[in-house]
Amino acid sequence: KLNQVLTKRFLRFLNEQSRKEEETYLEFWSEFGMLIKEGAATDFTYKDDLAKLLRFESTALDAGKLTGLDDYMDRMASDQNEILFLFGKSRESIEAGPYLEAMKARGIEVLLCTEQVDEYVMQTIREYKEKKIISADSEDVKLEKIDQDEEKESLGKKEVKSLCKWLKESLKDKISDVETGDRLIDSPVCIVGADGMGGASARRVMKMMQGPEGGMPAPSMKLQINPQNPIIRGLSALKDKDDPTAQLVANQLLDNALASANLLDDPKEMIARSYQALEKITAA
Repeated sequence: KLNQVLTKRFLRFLNEQSRKEEETYLEFWSEFGMLIKEGAATDFTYKDDLAKLLRFESTALDAGKLTGLDDYMDRMASDQNEILFLFGKSRESIEAGPYLEAMKARGIEVLLCTEQVDEYVMQTIREYKEKKIISADSEDVKLEKIDQDEEKESLGKKEVKSLCKWLKESLKDKISDVETGDRLIDSPVCIVGADGMGGASARRVMKMMQGPEGGMPAPSMKLQINPQNPIIRGLSALKDKDDPTAQLVANQLLDNALASANLLDDPKEMIARSYQALEKITAA
């Protein structure tokens, strides 16, 4: 009983400090934030109280600035139903990847998770004040359609259908499907729906839980392509002229997409393929 009373009082005190004395709380967070994250992921009794205390970087704030889930929700649009996050080794690596493109184009804020425990925390909490917490690389994220840049050259419907079919056949052992989507603005490709577990983020959490010797099965995932990207347009023409080189490009695009999603288990094959591509270029 004493344990419960002390824990509740201390968590209430921390919550009050985080609202009234933000700078003081952030000093506390810099020392003990990792323990609060671990608590939010493992202590189901006080999960909601601990979730209030979490702090992350965000696309809405300058680098180094932190925000909580309540402040994120205050900035949300009235029709936004999820709290979105992305995981990466650093803020820079997340911003350089393809998954933020769709969110930036729609003005949607994304929390940036850069500690290894962050993904496990988010996948464990799952919901905060009736808002689902979802990785922005998840297929479950529903995006409103936006007007495409009509000035950009794009593949026609028949070309897209033909390329998707060819890519699916070429990469059949590695992906379940190839499609176009509303995520990509500038990047040529991205991975969605890894294992049907909500996206690449969930697969990474499973890998963390299993450890390096866990032996994750090959993911069932989709490859999304951007018909306006010059690499995709070039691949569409190349597959009919030089199939071996087109196969090389297709596999390299897939590995690049896996790397962007932090799902590339072994880079040796990708490195060997890049040397093949360089050899072709230099021999031409």
